Amino acid sequence: MTGHKPFSELTENFTPQRRARVAAKAAALHDAMTLEELRNARSLSQEEVAEALAVGQPAVAKLDMHAGNLRRYVEALGGTLEITARFAGTTIVISKVGEST
Repeated sequence: MTGHKPFSELTENFTPQRRARVAAKAAALHDAMTLEELRNARSLSQEEVAEALAVGQPAVAKLDMHAGNLRRYVEALGGTLEITARFAGTTIVISKVGEST
């Protein structure tokens, strides 16, 4: 395609510091997901998660709302809530707990 360059070519003149900042931002974006994004990244539907949990699909849909109540509770106590999911080879921070995506 005319006028398009590979990302590696666009960044070849970046300083090492700038490369590190870009890499850190990319990692943070990759490693922080909402519950819905995490479910989609694992290629699962709400129905499949519900089946694995032995609950109805509405219970899966409500899960973010319940986590949001926990987040607000912790914030009322003056803290912040961070939920981390660990999978083989990767760790994902569940961001925006209880907030609309």
